[in-house]
Amino acid sequence: MIDIAYILFFILFLWWIAGLRIVNEYERGVILTLGKYSKTFSPGIKWILIGIQKMMKVDIRITTVDIPRQEAITKDNVPVGINAVVYFRVVKAEDAILKVENYTYAVSQYALAALRDIVGGVELDTLLTERESIAAEIKKVVDVETDPWGIDVTAIKMQDIELPAGMKRMMAAQAESEREKRAIIIKAEGEVKAAENLRKAAEILSAVPGGLSLRTLGTIDKLQPDPSKTVIFALPVEILEGLKSLTGSRKNSGE
Repeated sequence: MIDIAYILFFILFLWWIAGLRIVNEYERGVILTLGKYSKTFSPGIKWILIGIQKMMKVDIRITTVDIPRQEAITKDNVPVGINAVVYFRVVKAEDAILKVENYTYAVSQYALAALRDIVGGVELDTLLTERESIAAEIKKVVDVETDPWGIDVTAIKMQDIELPAGMKRMMAAQAESEREKRAIIIKAEGEVKAAENLRKAAEILSAVPGGLSLRTLGTIDKLQPDPSKTVIFALPVEILEGLKSLTGSRKNSGE
C-alpha cells in the first residue's frame, strides 16, 4: 500500500514538473483551456494543467519583415521596382493568436498590397522626392488593417526604387542639363556683380581729383615692362581733358 502511494506521488510530481513553463521577459503566454482562451501569462515561471491547457508563446519584440522587390506602375504609367521593410510588434498577444493564423505573413501581404495601391496613385516625381511621406501613408493603411489582430506597425521603410534603363538615361541627361543651366546662371550673376563693382569703383575714382591717374599708374606698374625695350608715357587724364578743351576753343575761334 505504501509502495502504491509513493508511485502515485511520484507520478503526480512528474505531472506537476511537466506543467512548468518559463515565459521570458520579451514573451507573453496565451493559454487555451480545452481549446478556449482563458488568460495570458506575463513573464516568469508559470504552470499549466498538462492535457487540459495549452500555452502558446508570442514574441512581443519588434519584428522585421522584408518585402521583396515588387513591380508597380505609377500614376504616369512608369514601371518601377520597389522593395521595402516593415517593422511591427505584437501589443495584444491573444488577438495575434486567435484572430489570424500567421500574423507575420498577413502583415507582409497587407503591406505589399498597400505598397502597390499607393504607388499606383502617385506620379514618378512624387515617388522619388516624397519617399518618406509615401512610406508613412502605407504604414497608416497597414496599421489600420492589422490593429484588430493586436499588431502595431511601427514603421515602413522604402529601400530601393529601380527605374527602367531608358528612364535612368533620360533623368541623367536632365540632371546634367540642370547643372549646366545653374553654372551659366552663376557665371552670369558673377559677371553682373563684377560689372557693378567696376562701375562703382569708376564713380569713386572720377569723384576724386587725380584718382583716375593714380589708377592708371597702378595698372602700368602691374604690367612690369622691360625697361630696355619699352617706354611708357602716362599722362594725367586732366591734361588730356584740358588739351581737348583748348583744341575745341581754337576751332570755335577759327570759325
